[in-house]
Amino acid sequence: MVKRIVIAAVLLALVGGGLIGFNLFRDRMITQIFANLPVQPLAVETVEAQPVTWQPALNGIGTVNANQGVDLTVEAPGILREVSFEPNTQVEAGQLLIRLDDVVQRADLEAARTQLELEQANLTRQQELQSRGVATSATLEATQAAFRAAEAQVARAEAVVEQRQVTAPFAGTIGLLRVDLGQYVQPGTIIATLQDLDTMRVDFSLPEQNLPDLFIGQTLHLRSDEAGQSFEGQISGIDPRVDPSSRLVAVRGTIEGAGGALTPGQFVRLRLDLPVENGVIALPQTAVISSLYGDFVYVVRPREGEDEMLEVRQVFVTPGRRSDGMIEIREGIAAGDRIVTTGQNRLSNGAPVTLAEEGAAPADGPDAAAEEVSE
Repeated sequence: MVKRIVIAAVLLALVGGGLIGFNLFRDRMITQIFANLPVQPLAVETVEAQPVTWQPALNGIGTVNANQGVDLTVEAPGILREVSFEPNTQVEAGQLLIRLDDVVQRADLEAARTQLELEQANLTRQQELQSRGVATSATLEATQAAFRAAEAQVARAEAVVEQRQVTAPFAGTIGLLRVDLGQYVQPGTIIATLQDLDTMRVDFSLPEQNLPDLFIGQTLHLRSDEAGQSFEGQISGIDPRVDPSSRLVAVRGTIEGAGGALTPGQFVRLRLDLPVENGVIALPQTAVISSLYGDFVYVVRPREGEDEMLEVRQVFVTPGRRSDGMIEIREGIAAGDRIVTTGQNRLSNGAPVTLAEEGAAPADGPDAAAEEVSE
């Protein structure tokens, strides 16, 4: 009985060992077969790194306002009796816009003018008597003082009447009437808004590091996404103080001849061109890949020992400024290097490649490369 058990155990061990040996042999052969298979080169699009003329620029976001714009209000309380403008029309400087009830004030003005005429007649009479030697100097001086007081009363009454009116302080476009005829209006109540749309200004902020690059008169390029139009202006003011909470400096630009294409309060994109630089190496932004270890590009080079075979090498770079889809490369590559711009998501260091511009189709489209860069 024991002998049979020993024989069965030996047979079981032989069968199990054979199965294990067969599996190991099979895995080894499969590994050898795949190791000897040739790696299929991937087609990639490339660009040759060359020094270019670089136009550095500062970009920002600004808010448009009228160079002259006010909210009109009254100086004295009263009932609105007259409106002399149509909304959204052009008004001239000094044009009467609204008038409050001024019956009492005009009556006071008429009384002051009558008193002035009386004092004028008294002064003329006293001057005549003084010339004859009949009136005394004291009487003449009292009459002159009364005349001047009457003139002051007339001026005061005229000012009170003017306070019951609102005139345009400058030429511009008047907005909507915000009160109704017959309404009792208090000082500070906004009647309408007046904006000079011919000359506009844009207010924006830039980092304090850009302060040395700014100067009065610098050309300013603006673009409105809503209107789809571009405008040019000039920097007209730079705040001498940097905001300590945001580390931003406030800047103001002036836009002449906007012609009503810009609206106060509108959002615009702006660009400030800096002096042109020569000899800057720049690549398309899709060529640079960001990772946890840094920014790198794939450089196409001949494989060592095989001049006809190309491969890619991962090279870490130091990127700089960006403008119009291009990125400045400060360190890492030299002029003449051929850099991969698309198809990077299927590449690895040392992978064989072919150039798509020589007739092969690219391994992946630009969208795949863009996704790799964004990641």
